[in-house]
Amino acid sequence: MTFNPVYLFELSLTLYFAALIVSVTELFRGTNTTSRMMISFAAAGFVLQTAHMAVRYFGEGYLPIASMHESAAFFAWCIVAIFLYLEFRYMPGLLGSFIMPTAFILMLSSSMLPRAMKPLPPILQSSWFGVHIGLAFLGNAAFAMACGIGVMYLIQEHNLKKKHVHGIFRRLPNLSMLDDLNYRLISLGFPLLTLAIISGVIWAESALGGYWRWDPKEVWSLITWLIYALILHVRLTSGWRGRKVAILSIVGFAAVLFTFFGVNLLIKSLHSNMMD
Repeated sequence: MTFNPVYLFELSLTLYFAALIVSVTELFRGTNTTSRMMISFAAAGFVLQTAHMAVRYFGEGYLPIASMHESAAFFAWCIVAIFLYLEFRYMPGLLGSFIMPTAFILMLSSSMLPRAMKPLPPILQSSWFGVHIGLAFLGNAAFAMACGIGVMYLIQEHNLKKKHVHGIFRRLPNLSMLDDLNYRLISLGFPLLTLAIISGVIWAESALGGYWRWDPKEVWSLITWLIYALILHVRLTSGWRGRKVAILSIVGFAAVLFTFFGVNLLIKSLHSNMMD
């Protein structure tokens, strides 16, 4: 019997769902045991998804991010990769409760999209393809984490103002740590997005004969870039911290999601055509 690599995808989706259930449970009845379970489920799902991507890569000969199905799954993979790093590096309490829902929804969306493996269109047969898309998704994953951290910050700040010093308050990181993590993640994502845009411009010139075509995806990528440039600018020059930056990080990720899903599904663009 020939092994079907689809099983790897389905198993990783199942494990991410298990991690999601445990992470939601953690909000109400969190213990060290549930935290370890959630991380174990997420890590196991990540390993299986990595194996699935590797099988697709060796089968297709290129990084599996050429369709909406593959892109949504790769986006989830990047988010879980950064999440696991933060868990082992900083151990911020309850982070999975705010991140795993996004990763699972992306994987679930991917599972509902056409999975057929198609030959790579000639326009995508370039070394710039993997560089451009890989940098973009890694940057966007960092922004997804910053959004989750921003939501955590707003909840913790609300708890402090209302003097709710029990329950979830005791398990969330302090405001200073959350603000610092938010800044670090945006500082990571911004140069990655910048390099993604630059590599995309270079690729467009070689493939299409022009650096910039004002395609909707390009325009919204620029809008997203400007939002995060504003966040870093006001933090470094005007000293904005805390609540304002947390809110802007949520707004920025909303722009990321619209750039990824909204433009592809609602607006005709060259990028959308290439992903069909």
